[in-house]
Amino acid sequence: MTEAERIIGTPDIPDASGPGPEQSDERVPAEGPGAAGTGAVTAERPRGKRRIAVLFAVAVFAYALDLASKLVVVARLEHHTPIRIIGDWLKLEAIRNPGAAFGFGEAFTVIFTMIAATVIVVIARLARKLYSLPWAIALGLLLGGALGNLTDRIFRSPGVFQGAVVDFIAPKGFAVFNLADSAIVCGGALIVLLSFRGLDPDGTIHKD
Repeated sequence: MTEAERIIGTPDIPDASGPGPEQSDERVPAEGPGAAGTGAVTAERPRGKRRIAVLFAVAVFAYALDLASKLVVVARLEHHTPIRIIGDWLKLEAIRNPGAAFGFGEAFTVIFTMIAATVIVVIARLARKLYSLPWAIALGLLLGGALGNLTDRIFRSPGVFQGAVVDFIAPKGFAVFNLADSAIVCGGALIVLLSFRGLDPDGTIHKD
């Protein structure tokens, strides 16, 4: 038994004295076979750093795309006739939205600003335990979208933390929104899907 444990390693579980197979079935690695002991820890550290890099790369891309689109909309579309993309079904129309995503809650601009700032802090703290690529993409989309709308809240009129967000994508029969809203919704939907499948941010699969 001692020789077998030396070859295959000891499962990485909180209580090694308990029944090994039953405990190890609760949470299993999601990405590739893990090594035991110090080697597994050393291998996971660079992988965690890569996932953090992916998170911030996705966030920067989403934020830059949202910021660039809003600059173009304010310069070329605001106070002008809306541009029809697909007849009356989809058009580009610049509006200033003091509320939350998709035009909800206009009376709580400061509260939504604080919520966006809190989301950014929570994502930054969660990144330290991030080992899952899908979670990195999802959190990156959330972070980029939150930063995009938070930038409007801080720097646009009527004042700091009360600024109105620039929205411009106007489907027929739906609220006007922007690319930051789209990133937030896509990131949130991906998180729901990952949670439903039992994949945790640390790269393990939660088996019920």
